[in-house]
Amino acid sequence: MLNGKVAVVTGASRGIGRAVALKLAGEGATVIINYNGSKERAEEVKKEIEAAGGKAEIRQCNVSDFSACGEMFKEIISTFGSVDILVNNAGITRDGLLMKMSEEDYDAVLNTNLKGTFNCIRFVARQMIKQRGGRIINMASVSGVLGNAGQANYSASKAGVIGLTKSVARELASRGVTVNAVAPGFVNTEMTEVLSDKVKEGAVAQIPIGKFGEPEDIANAVAFLASDDAGYITGQVLNVDGGMAM
Repeated sequence: MLNGKVAVVTGASRGIGRAVALKLAGEGATVIINYNGSKERAEEVKKEIEAAGGKAEIRQCNVSDFSACGEMFKEIISTFGSVDILVNNAGITRDGLLMKMSEEDYDAVLNTNLKGTFNCIRFVARQMIKQRGGRIINMASVSGVLGNAGQANYSASKAGVIGLTKSVARELASRGVTVNAVAPGFVNTEMTEVLSDKVKEGAVAQIPIGKFGEPEDIANAVAFLASDDAGYITGQVLNVDGGMAM
């Protein structure tokens, strides 16, 4: 259980982030729901958590903005006293073939997915070191492990998240802070709903289990890595992908 813990989940207004926020709150954590543009959805997640007897607050911040991240975490630590769990889930896609990919689309994905993860870690690391404990879980992707045609920017950002995870894990391990990544495969979210039936069928054919995962599958893995049971696990990438990247 995560009773008494304060958890920040970025990009928590929908999809995997929403499922993670609900799961951590269900385990007893006070959850800070970060969102960028979806305030109404963030409020809905907060209400859902509270209706189930949990505790939640919302905070707006574009994680790609270094100074804005600094202000957000300063306020959260001042208000709640600590950040015990950080889940870097915020992410975007701007898919397209490399030959046609614009600099803007490449930069936007790297800035949110990779730089955003760095920004958030940067501003919680000192607090976690000070309290000599913490859990950082970064959302990678099977695309960052295997690569994926049409996702050069996304795959690069998620491969970068894996490298960042391992480096920070080495830096913080002696202070009682674990840093791990979860690499989802194809999951039933709004991000995959837009895929054509042909693309979905091709994806399922690559999954040994033979189906897309659910957001709750990812949330369960995150909750484990956030728990005391995972205290001797750091610098790892947990693939939750139905066997795609075995």
